[in-house]
Amino acid sequence: MKTVTKTDIVTDLKNLGLTQGDTVMVHTALKSIGYVCGGAQAVIEALIEVVGEDGTIMMPTQSWKNLDPEIGVHWDADEADWNTIRENWPAYDKNLTPTNTMGAVAEMFRSWPGAIRSDHPARSVAAWGKHAKYLTEKHDLSNIFGEGSPVGKLYELDGKVLLIGVDYDKNTSIHLADVRAEYPSKHNSTEHSAIMENGQRVWKAYDTLFVDGEDFVDIGHAFEEEHDVQKGYVGEAWSRLMNQRELVDFSVQWIESNRK
Repeated sequence: MKTVTKTDIVTDLKNLGLTQGDTVMVHTALKSIGYVCGGAQAVIEALIEVVGEDGTIMMPTQSWKNLDPEIGVHWDADEADWNTIRENWPAYDKNLTPTNTMGAVAEMFRSWPGAIRSDHPARSVAAWGKHAKYLTEKHDLSNIFGEGSPVGKLYELDGKVLLIGVDYDKNTSIHLADVRAEYPSKHNSTEHSAIMENGQRVWKAYDTLFVDGEDFVDIGHAFEEEHDVQKGYVGEAWSRLMNQRELVDFSVQWIESNRK
């Protein structure tokens, strides 16, 4: 396996089309890049170097284990213990709570100097740079991926999406299209998460749009047939850079035409 340096990653990101001043949502699988000299730190430093002080980087830092065991997120626990989980799962702390399956880069990024993490207990994002505060503030419990959410604000800013070694099933921005699209099976669900409220840990119920990404890979591949997506390798990871507005607008039409 070839050793990949920060300089290599900077070069590859620039060749892909990432530039100074970009506002970009990044999804990445560190292992796919190869043997990265410096690991997650090198990847983050490379991203920061490319977008610069006028740019902004955002990553998903979801802690979806902080959801009700009834929906399957605690598959390794016995059903008899579900109430114990509800009563004892630690309240979300944006400075402490780890990510769940977001990858090593996002896990390091959530506590990166200057990064700000949003307040959603299960579906948070973290951002660094010019628009970090705006993107992460007021991440409402019920508004995970809609207008005024971090991905909704990224749309307002005409941002980009960068997939490094991952497919469209990791592309959180398509959830904004979920919110905007109208289709027969669209429905809300009641979620529960442990949060701090008035100084006390509570198991909080909140209604939100049902989160479903099963067709995101199909959406992404259809999108690439009609829109310009910049493709190339970052290290050894096949990567894609795209305009988020184009992706979301296309996804709304696709969902309305294809979902039952």
